[in-house]
Amino acid sequence: MKSLFKVTLLATTMALAFNATQVMAADAAATATPAAKTTAPVNATSDKFKSSEDQAAYALGASLGRYMDNSLKEQEKLGIKLDKDQLISGVQDAFANKSKLTDEEIEATLQGFEARVKQAAQGKMEQEAKENAEKGDKFRAEFAKQKGVKHTQNGVLYKIEKPGTGKAPTNSDTVVVNYKGTLVDGTEFDNSYKRGEPLSFRLDGVIPGWTEGLKEIHKGGKIELVIPPEQAYGKTGVPGIPANSTLIFDVELLDIKPAEKPADDASTSAEKPAGAAETTK
Repeated sequence: MKSLFKVTLLATTMALAFNATQVMAADAAATATPAAKTTAPVNATSDKFKSSEDQAAYALGASLGRYMDNSLKEQEKLGIKLDKDQLISGVQDAFANKSKLTDEEIEATLQGFEARVKQAAQGKMEQEAKENAEKGDKFRAEFAKQKGVKHTQNGVLYKIEKPGTGKAPTNSDTVVVNYKGTLVDGTEFDNSYKRGEPLSFRLDGVIPGWTEGLKEIHKGGKIELVIPPEQAYGKTGVPGIPANSTLIFDVELLDIKPAEKPADDASTSAEKPAGAAETTK
């Protein structure tokens, strides 16, 4: 039980490190039965098994197998390739109580392997962060050459497509926007237009690039923002937005709502666009 616990703990750690849950979720979504087609009741036993316990045992094994297969594929991306036959052999020997390694040897091996995985993952992250920074620098340099492009005091590039009318928003105002967010390679990470619903949030509750950039237009205005990493998520990144990413937003400022009285501020909470949420200081 001790060894099994350590294996499970390591697998969980690796899944978090490699985002394996997203891989599994995508695989499950691709093979899921549409809701319109009724699936078998949860407690029903397939005619392929003698009992519900046998079916549950098989389901657990299949789930573990898929989970580990995805984990192994993610490890291969780090240059670490494990032999599936040896993995299966280890499981079988553990169930037969014929392990070739003692508990102490298993623990020491897994600790060493975990350190190797973390080191490889860290190296990959640093390399990707470096490449993202270089790509972002190149993209911003080219964008800056376009007609009508200006930049803010903190280096946010912007191009106003429509200035809008009235006053520009202030930090404490709530803005209502439609927007699309992409990376420099064109990968789209968020789009309120596709959701069919604009978002509203306090202007000082998002990344600095948004707070600064949206002040360049007024109600009804449209702007393209190209935000450098240091005004977005820097070296940390967030799910869907890699470290050192330059972010491109096409934003339409639909409305500006003045700040409420101080007594009411503490009770208001606004949803924020992906890629624009305020970073932790």
